[in-house]
Amino acid sequence: MDRLLTGTRPTGALHLGHYIGALKQWVDLQDKYECFFMLNDIQALTTHSKDPDLINDSVRQVFLDYLAVGLDPEKENVHFVLQSAVPEISDLTVLFSMVAPFSWMQANPTIQTEMKNLKTVTTGFMFYPVSQAADILSVSPDPGESNKPILVPVGEDQLPHLRDTNSIARAFNNTYGKTFVKCDALVGKVGRLVGTDGKSKMSKSLGNTIFLKDSEKNIKEKVMSMYTDPNRIRSTDPGTVEGNPVFVYHDAFNENKEEVEDLKDRYRKGTVGDVEVKEKLNAVLQELIAPIREKREKFEKEDINEYLVSGTEKYRLLAKDSVERAKKAMHLI
Repeated sequence: MDRLLTGTRPTGALHLGHYIGALKQWVDLQDKYECFFMLNDIQALTTHSKDPDLINDSVRQVFLDYLAVGLDPEKENVHFVLQSAVPEISDLTVLFSMVAPFSWMQANPTIQTEMKNLKTVTTGFMFYPVSQAADILSVSPDPGESNKPILVPVGEDQLPHLRDTNSIARAFNNTYGKTFVKCDALVGKVGRLVGTDGKSKMSKSLGNTIFLKDSEKNIKEKVMSMYTDPNRIRSTDPGTVEGNPVFVYHDAFNENKEEVEDLKDRYRKGTVGDVEVKEKLNAVLQELIAPIREKREKFEKEDINEYLVSGTEKYRLLAKDSVERAKKAMHLI
């Protein structure tokens, strides 16, 4: 079975943006690949180094969300991994740093964008692409036995990191002999979800999120207060659908496409009010989140650590092989 690796930096519970952009896709893929779903707690320190308690709590919160959306810990091919419990990742990061020019880190557009929001740019932050390469290539098969790429489902903003991963693998192979396979990106059909306030993205730090664990009351309050068309004074005024967050959410989550098109048509004509459009969206989101919340509450009462332990052990077996293969190629054994 081909291998898939992906993960999340745990900096808080997950929201609808994570669900539509990643989690829903992961659930659909878990029957087709040997899957490694990582909790990247070390990489969370690249932007939250002063919040170790937040990261520690978020590991559990994110893991509960993984299980609640339907990632199945009982499947033999599904493994959950705690990044900080795998020292081999650090070993491989160091080895890869010997073939990765620092200019690659500086040229990475995601690094360039995110560093603008940081007061202090640490070495760990700049090394993020190398660390991510180590995450992925830790589960690389020996190219002499299988040359199948590792599948990595990611958001579009992570594509530069995956290009760096393949550049690092190629640089290592060219220098020391073929040791690692490449990775292939799989980008979801839905891009970044806008926030409920109309901002460019749904973000915990902006307070414009609908969490997968939100109560029925919280969901309704957030939906009914959503940003819409600021130029529409009365419900009888023609409104703009394009870029309107309420309709962005309808397109993403409402499977009744006839209803969505009808609402759009009436909104443009000024024959439907924001309240009705939001009430229908609320109904859709309540139906989506209710079973997720119910499943999450069930897992909250269980000992879920065993799933993380067993998955991390499985990952470590593969990572040890990758590190040994790399050290052998570099004549370090």
